[in-house]
Amino acid sequence: MNGKNYFTCDICDKTFKQKGLLKKHTRTHTKDKLYSCFVCNKEFSQRGHLNVHLRIHTKEKPYSCDVCGKGFSQRGNLEEHHSIHTSEKPYSCDVCQKDFSRKNHLNVHYLIHTNEKPYNCDICLKNFFDRSTLNKHYRIHTNEKLHFCDVCGKGFHQRVNLDSHYRIHTGEKPYSCHVCNKAFAHKSSLNLHFRTHTHEKPFSCDICHKDFSYKSNLNVHYRVHTNKKPYSCDVCHKGFSEKGYLNVHLRIHTSEKPYSCDLCHKDFSFKNSLRLHLRTHTNEKPYSCDVCHKDFSFKRHLNAHFRTHTHEKPYSCDLCGKKYSQKSHLKIHFRTHTNEKPYSCDVCGRGYSQIGDLNRHHLIHTNVKPFSCGVCGKQYYRKDNLNVHLRIHTKEKPFSCSFCGKKYSRNYDLKVHYRIHTHEKPFSCDVCNKDFSHNNSLKNHLRIHTNEKNFFCDVCGIIFSDEGSLKLHRRIHINEKPFSCYVCHKEFTYNNTFKKHLLIHTNEKPFSCYVCHKVFDQKIHLNEHLLTHVNEKPYSCTECGKIYSRKDKLKVHYRIHSNEKPYSYDICCKDFYRKNSLNHHIRTHTKEKSFSCYVCHKVFDQKIHLNEHLLTHVNEKPYSCTECGKIYSRKDKLKVHYRIHSNEKPYSYDICCKDFYRKNSLNHHIRTHTKEKSFSCYVCHKVFDQKIHLNEHLLTHVNEKPYSCTECGKIYSRKDKLKVHYRIHSNEKPYSCDICHKDFSRKDNLNLRLRSHTNEK
Repeated sequence: MNGKNYFTCDICDKTFKQKGLLKKHTRTHTKDKLYSCFVCNKEFSQRGHLNVHLRIHTKEKPYSCDVCGKGFSQRGNLEEHHSIHTSEKPYSCDVCQKDFSRKNHLNVHYLIHTNEKPYNCDICLKNFFDRSTLNKHYRIHTNEKLHFCDVCGKGFHQRVNLDSHYRIHTGEKPYSCHVCNKAFAHKSSLNLHFRTHTHEKPFSCDICHKDFSYKSNLNVHYRVHTNKKPYSCDVCHKGFSEKGYLNVHLRIHTSEKPYSCDLCHKDFSFKNSLRLHLRTHTNEKPYSCDVCHKDFSFKRHLNAHFRTHTHEKPYSCDLCGKKYSQKSHLKIHFRTHTNEKPYSCDVCGRGYSQIGDLNRHHLIHTNVKPFSCGVCGKQYYRKDNLNVHLRIHTKEKPFSCSFCGKKYSRNYDLKVHYRIHTHEKPFSCDVCNKDFSHNNSLKNHLRIHTNEKNFFCDVCGIIFSDEGSLKLHRRIHINEKPFSCYVCHKEFTYNNTFKKHLLIHTNEKPFSCYVCHKVFDQKIHLNEHLLTHVNEKPYSCTECGKIYSRKDKLKVHYRIHSNEKPYSYDICCKDFYRKNSLNHHIRTHTKEKSFSCYVCHKVFDQKIHLNEHLLTHVNEKPYSCTECGKIYSRKDKLKVHYRIHSNEKPYSYDICCKDFYRKNSLNHHIRTHTKEKSFSCYVCHKVFDQKIHLNEHLLTHVNEKPYSCTECGKIYSRKDKLKVHYRIHSNEKPYSCDICHKDFSRKDNLNLRLRSHTNEK
């Protein structure tokens, strides 16, 4: 006791006016709990705390709000509640300016900014901002449930959970979505629902990076990767990743159908099935195709429809390998193997594999054609046939080929057209085994074997075995060209000629050599190429006797003798024997290099140069000199090398009349006259007349000497210097003086020798 009659706590120095208050306070340090609840045995350090606690069991609420009449078990709770009506929030956060009605709420809020969690669970070591949250958390470990529902008796750890639970019985949904006005019993449910409008997916799978709106969906998704199916059916032992899926599955065994349609009274096992069924009454179609904007009632119908655009066929027949975009189509197709016809006509007894075929067949007996064209009056048994017919009047062609862009009014015609690109030929001749894309083509072909020819041309008298061939033939006489190229607008009489022409634009080469797999745009070119494998060259030049495997190559060769150069470039007026020579020449003007090496990404203006370059990566040198045995990776390099033996120097400079073996040597020499140095070092900016000299110079900056002599170990930064050095060991002296016949290992030494003869300095 101090001088002012106050009682002081020895532990924390807090003072009290009464000794009893100090005694109560001391228990907060000693953790003594003398008062115990006779209902739940919970212990308290002060009697007042016990009395307040007992009101939980007695439901006593002595403190009532004079505004709304709501009752409370503690005065502090009533005072806190009053701030709801007054909207008074006198306590403000200095960091984020958020306002609070109570100071202790502000103190707890501050901990968010400091990230301080001073209250620690001694069981699981989880930390909390405030003691009340920790106390509520403790009930998880003790399984203590202080709050019980007076309707169903269910117990809860926290009062707020009980209040939420009550809404199940009352049907109260106080939280409403401001976008679609849907109401929810819980605020958390509203927050989760709102993600359907914002498309927010905050939970991401760290394996496949798929995003989810809800954490529970992510947890269930993880089972896809782990293949975990913890819920098993007791009847058939099928496993499920979610308990809800198991409960729904059990209805298959119990035949339970708890969901009934109010309109037609049809029953369903699953709520989702009822929801989807209702769309047949409301004609609701919430799923729209992004490509053609067609709407669908069911997502599975949209998915199946989308395959018409992607041409995906995931369902394959085990017997014949034929593929389908829909599982139902595969099921129907399978009946062609089993000859199953489950649908039978009750009039004539004829069986059908599909119910749609049976329904269409019934119309034959009734002779009813309920669908009539409003333009020309033509009648049809089926509505889809009428819709197809109407496209004749509207010129509508909704089915488009994804390969070439050609459009059709019927899906069937598009499917048949696709066989051109897929090379599918499902119709086979029993006589010669030839395959065809169309059934009509097979029928026409069979007339070749029967020698049946009934169709005569009234202009020139030629006889044809089928009407289609006659119609095609007549176009020659009337100069009809119905096929027009949509790229260059060139017109063609026949479709096959048009198709061959299209390959020029699409660069498509559908014909492949079975020996070397080289591809061609036309079959005739493939046949000519095959002769190169058998080394057959049936075409011979009458001028020089040179032989060729292809007639067109012989034709091009004849131009050498006739000096015919039909291909000319408008800019420089240079003429060429061959079109590809012109194309190569054009690239020298445009600097276009379309062919890229997949190893080092170096680009080339001609494919042949790329192919030769690729040999440098595999270190293959298939071209050998017959004079000295030196080998090369490229044929043109061997050709240049031969000039050393023949002393042929086809490139000459007009100013100094000096001759060269190679064109690039001439170009390098010209720079000695023009003093042009186009290649600059990015480090020291020194300039060079040749790129190879620049590359060698760059090695001086990195002090790199990658070339090493295998004889003495001496290293060089340049390969050509190593090559010259090797001559010391091999005693090779390739440079000879024409005057004194002395040999030298280096060209510069020869030049010095020549100057000594001419007295040149």
